[in-house]
Amino acid sequence: LCPLVCCCQWLVKLLRKALAFSRGQCLSACISPYAFAGLAPIRTLCCKGQPPPRPEYDLVCIGLTGSGKTSLLSRLCSEATDNIGPTTGFSIKAVPFQNAILNVKELGGADSIKKYWSRYYQGSQGVVFVLDSASTDEDLEMARTELHSALQHPQLCTLPFLILANHQDKPAARTTQEIKKYFELEPLARGKSWILEGSSVDNIDAVKQSFTQLIELLEDKDQDTGRI
Repeated sequence: LCPLVCCCQWLVKLLRKALAFSRGQCLSACISPYAFAGLAPIRTLCCKGQPPPRPEYDLVCIGLTGSGKTSLLSRLCSEATDNIGPTTGFSIKAVPFQNAILNVKELGGADSIKKYWSRYYQGSQGVVFVLDSASTDEDLEMARTELHSALQHPQLCTLPFLILANHQDKPAARTTQEIKKYFELEPLARGKSWILEGSSVDNIDAVKQSFTQLIELLEDKDQDTGRI
């Protein structure tokens, strides 16, 4: 081949590599290797425009004080967790994932706040319930009562649930099977969309995977709604 053509081929390969690593708008390129030699017109880049926006889902996150809601959400957002205190009122975090953005409204779990939880349920598309799997029997019973109430609430009962048995890194942590049996999830949540997973701030990758499963349930619900 002509040295000029060989040079053009090398430039094209280099350009294609650059596009592959680029975070710009163009997803691919279609360029003739002979264009630079003047033997053919330059073909335009095959730009496909901006990728479609990620869907956003509004979630409500509930659980007793000390269950670890704030720490988990902060870790998902790559925020520091050193000086986290109990949530007073509520906070909202936009948690980004590859295929969706979750706008999570976290409600404080103190006794003085729990009675107002239902005021913040409206507009939710999914529920995250966090419980302390290493808590006392008394607190676990209280968490059980609150979860049962949420599963049966008119504004939440048809929504996908992600139930996180948190603090799995603690020696006293109960397994997810023990939690499932104690909380009577099989009979109570029959016919509902729900996931029960163990969690810990020390294994945030597993937490991300749990939320990814929740996103799949949310997408399925979206598709079902679209078919109605």
